[in-house]
Amino acid sequence: MARVALVTGGMGGLGEAVCIKLAALGYRVVTTYSPGNTKSEAWLHSMKNLGFDFRAYECDVADYDSAQACVKKIQEEIGPVDVLINNAGITRDMTFKKMDKPNWDAVMATNLDSVFNMTKPVCDGMVERGWGRIINISSVNGQKGAFGQTNYSAAKAGMHGFTKALALEVARKQVTVNTISPGYIGTKMVMAIAQEVLDTKIIPQIPMARLGKPEEVAGLVAYLASDEAAFLTGANIAINGGQHMS
Repeated sequence: MARVALVTGGMGGLGEAVCIKLAALGYRVVTTYSPGNTKSEAWLHSMKNLGFDFRAYECDVADYDSAQACVKKIQEEIGPVDVLINNAGITRDMTFKKMDKPNWDAVMATNLDSVFNMTKPVCDGMVERGWGRIINISSVNGQKGAFGQTNYSAAKAGMHGFTKALALEVARKQVTVNTISPGYIGTKMVMAIAQEVLDTKIIPQIPMARLGKPEEVAGLVAYLASDEAAFLTGANIAINGGQHMS
């Protein structure tokens, strides 16, 4: 029986690449979409035209009860979750002087609370079965900070603290927990940045002199999800073209 991989926020640029990569490797891929997403059916249809028969479930990953209900439904209809990729995230950028509580709370809830909310209902099952992969998608800005992103940087850094602590708890049961910290990747969100800003402020920061490709991050996710990565846990793997090295 093929392993089940659950990708939160799988309909975005990076999440989509992860879904496609894992499906091509034989995983049964399930994704979540937010309650306000009106394009889920169109996305599923477009993926089916490409040969990928994904399943998608509505879920507010920032809400504990919604996450519990979503995972329960997935497990009943698809099967136990073997691989969890915590990929969902948002930004609400502004300087700390202008940062208000709603924009702080929104980013913390969607980017960090969601990691607890989605991991909690699948982790015990992984431990009981003696195999599991939890992969948290953080950011280079969680490692080095970023102007106007106190909320985002704090949440993304918090993800890795979660990774390290949980990795220690479940290692003996052959469940691995790792963080991936991408730099600037050529997703629709990044490509929406003005070309002048990309050319003068972002690309010059990257020693490889280009944006990363979603498929490159997806390849790293696929490795961490594999049997070959069984001895790798509690790590934060930077994939940023040399922009930040720690």
